[in-house]
Amino acid sequence: MKFKIKFIPLLFLPFSLSMTAQEIKAELNKDFKRTEKISYILDYPQKVKGSVPLIVFLHGSGERGSNLEMVKAHSPFTYKNLIKEPVAILAPQCPADMWWDTVTVYHLIKEIQKKYKIDASRIYLTGLSMGGWGTLKLAMEHPEMFAAVVSVCAPTDQVMTANINQYKDLNMKIFHGGMDDVVLPENAFDFYQKLHPVNPTAELTIFPNDNHNSWDSAYSNPDLYKWMLSKRKELNKN
Repeated sequence: MKFKIKFIPLLFLPFSLSMTAQEIKAELNKDFKRTEKISYILDYPQKVKGSVPLIVFLHGSGERGSNLEMVKAHSPFTYKNLIKEPVAILAPQCPADMWWDTVTVYHLIKEIQKKYKIDASRIYLTGLSMGGWGTLKLAMEHPEMFAAVVSVCAPTDQVMTANINQYKDLNMKIFHGGMDDVVLPENAFDFYQKLHPVNPTAELTIFPNDNHNSWDSAYSNPDLYKWMLSKRKELNKN
């Protein structure tokens, strides 16, 4: 990543000192590189011709760590039989005691696009709980990448609502449990209240009898995948 920072420190010495301070005006202009490391599972269909759609799934806090098999829990992996066409499913794993680094996830998606035949017009993003937060954050940062975005029982924050216009052209569905006592339904209601005026096609679904496990109701519905895969992103050809 490149950072260009104007750095103008002013040095103030205590009034009691008689020495003269030196005022320095300067500019820091330097490339800072960071190491990005993330484990993932990619389920890629075999014996298909041409490019395939990609579903990116971000898990919740309970699946963090180093056991990659955990990322498949409560996810579209569980309901692959409901998906009626060949798709690739990408599930990175968030390190223990961390929250999603969406810069790294974005770069991972770009790498997967380079290595595999992925239909760039059909990249879909979904996640639950902490991964729902990561989903909304990444969609806010890179709305140009995703043909559809689905968040489930997601915490939201003021950065998202302050940048609500970033979501205006996205195909979006938001799911939440009406009895959720981990991430309160108000997260979904408040976010949707800000979202709807700029994106009237976005949908909010509340499962009235679900607690935090609303991912079961969301991901077990074949209509979700049918809707998701029907969306295509218009690509910039410039």
